[in-house]
Amino acid sequence: MRAYTEHNIAVGRYVIMPDHVHFFVCGPDDFNLGRWIGCLKQALAKRMGQRNRAVAIWQRGFFDHLLRNDESYGQKWNYVRENPVRAGLKTRAEE
Repeated sequence: MRAYTEHNIAVGRYVIMPDHVHFFVCGPDDFNLGRWIGCLKQALAKRMGQRNRAVAIWQRGFFDHLLRNDESYGQKWNYVRENPVRAGLKTRAEE
């Protein structure tokens, strides 16, 4: 909520996996996704109490995909929501 009210950045749907996370984020025209991801990783590490910087909890970099229309959004969301099923963690995406 704070990201939206203070920076006009919104995180929509997401799926948390054991070794990675998928989420949909939207920001203003000058939104710098790389910088935002870096800040997110830093804030989450702090929140999780990670004090030892020698032990990495995040891999370097990230993979992003620009969604250009509603059809693309629907296709990507279906892929993301089925990820736990493909990984054998769930039998149905609704779980």
